[in-house]
Amino acid sequence: MKYRTYLLFGAPGSGKGTQGKTLGTIPRFFHCACGDVFRSIDTRTKIGNAFLEYSSKGQLVPDDITVSLWRVAIEAAVDAHKFKPDIDILVLDGIPRNVGQAKIMESLIDVEKIFHLSCPDREKLFYRLKKRALKDNRLDDANEEVIRRRLALYETESKPVLSYYPKESITTIDATQPPAMVMLRILESINESGLDGYGITEPVAAQDEPAAV
Repeated sequence: MKYRTYLLFGAPGSGKGTQGKTLGTIPRFFHCACGDVFRSIDTRTKIGNAFLEYSSKGQLVPDDITVSLWRVAIEAAVDAHKFKPDIDILVLDGIPRNVGQAKIMESLIDVEKIFHLSCPDREKLFYRLKKRALKDNRLDDANEEVIRRRLALYETESKPVLSYYPKESITTIDATQPPAMVMLRILESINESGLDGYGITEPVAAQDEPAAV
């Protein structure tokens, strides 16, 4: 079966991870961040070793290997009953990262909604990324040249993914708003479409009373 999927999409620093983690705390949503998948790779496996072979040389990891690693992580979550695809919606951030990955994943996921966290002001993103790198003590990521390269790569490699999916599935949200306001807009969009696939008609927020407090 294809996994019912929502994508969180946007440039580095747009807040995909923050929103994904929050959405993942709501019942019937399972959040999977591609970055977390890569950080937890078992390099003793064949696919993990293949990933290491490219990444250790600073080379781009082929799309098929990237998607295979993601698939292994998702299947492990299913086996552990953390992700229940028959009742849960999969929330992804960081993948698909380019059109090639989107094509490979076409047979695996059914993308119902895409939340495009938009931030046209690249200087704000630059500031966010630098602040985050310093906070997390990732000094290499705080390098201005590295940040500008990441943002440029998003424009050429990742942004075209938006054109791959139907326009009606995309909700564009101003990512410069406070995180709580961005999440509110995401939930409003979800409520507007409803979760009819599960026979649910009440708003999403009503599913989890404590989370709304």
